Amino acid sequence: MKKLRKIIHVDMDAFYASVEILDNQELKGKAVIVGGSPQSRGVVCAASYEARKFGVHSALACSEAYRRCPKAIFLPPRFERYKEISKKINEIFRRYSDLIEPLSLDEAWIDVTDNLKGIPSATWVAMQIKKDIFTETGLIASAGVSFNKFLAKIASDEDKPDGLFVVTPQKAPDFLKSLPVKKIPGVGKVTGARLSKEGIFLGADLLRLRLDQLQAKFGKLGTYLYYIIRGEDNREVKTSRISKSIGMENTFSEDLGQGPRLVEKMGYLLEGLYKRLQKAEKQGRTITLKVKFADFTQITRGSTSHKHLDFEEIQTFAYDKLMQVCQKEAAGRKIRLIGLSLGNLDLPQGVAKAPSNEQLDLFSWQAS
Repeated sequence: MKKLRKIIHVDMDAFYASVEILDNQELKGKAVIVGGSPQSRGVVCAASYEARKFGVHSALACSEAYRRCPKAIFLPPRFERYKEISKKINEIFRRYSDLIEPLSLDEAWIDVTDNLKGIPSATWVAMQIKKDIFTETGLIASAGVSFNKFLAKIASDEDKPDGLFVVTPQKAPDFLKSLPVKKIPGVGKVTGARLSKEGIFLGADLLRLRLDQLQAKFGKLGTYLYYIIRGEDNREVKTSRISKSIGMENTFSEDLGQGPRLVEKMGYLLEGLYKRLQKAEKQGRTITLKVKFADFTQITRGSTSHKHLDFEEIQTFAYDKLMQVCQKEAAGRKIRLIGLSLGNLDLPQGVAKAPSNEQLDLFSWQAS
């Protein structure tokens, strides 16, 4: 009989906001929002639980967050400080296991099946980790414990803040039946709306459908939903996560017309992407341009090469495709965001030339 894994998912509660409160106790008990200015086009990175009572959540536009909670204190993010605290938390994890898979600065999976302290109970290990985090950093974490990554992650969100929720193999079937499908990773707004249209709201609704029925309705997603709602997730906790792509996006403070200012923004984007590629020491074969318009619709244009793209080729693609979009496909439309990403990554033999401004001569648009 195959040995069941014991996996913990630790998720720091309102991490960025909690660090700000930790460093400034005068903020304790107040609505704190980390992100952009209320007057900007930025979004919320994190919100204290006092702010969440007003419907503020991550990825919400800061202007809307201000409308919902005008007395909130808005703070810019301090990522170096968050990385510093995250490093301390990961050092705590390493006391218990060598199998740690970070998802971000504030959450990670930990496989404690054969943990370093020889503790038989994963629940007890989770309790100790939570206690150590609070004692050594002053911050609160929630944890989910189960026999696979999917259930552990879902469980960590069940009893926030300062929660500890366990899904055993015996409890899993009933837990999954009552699980709202919108909580399943990979089910966003669009997929959630499609599922609702089909009358699928809970795990029990998914369980009534056969594999072929879900595949017919949702394709590959249907296959994923069929197995995941049955608690079947064989993914191992991996100690390193390989980036599938490296990218940059720029959301403008105001919608831009299609002219020199947009070209200038593309130049900054290319410069940022170049620096990220140098730091990661990676090259790639697939380049993708994303353009989001003022009405939030977007288009992407990509190209894959049989060889690694040097930066001159990336730069040429970016300007050529942007010109094609702006002059032919969406002429006259205001643009909210542009993004560039490089995929099919591999170790390089050296990144080519730094970005230049030569491609700007391709454009002769009127100033926006």
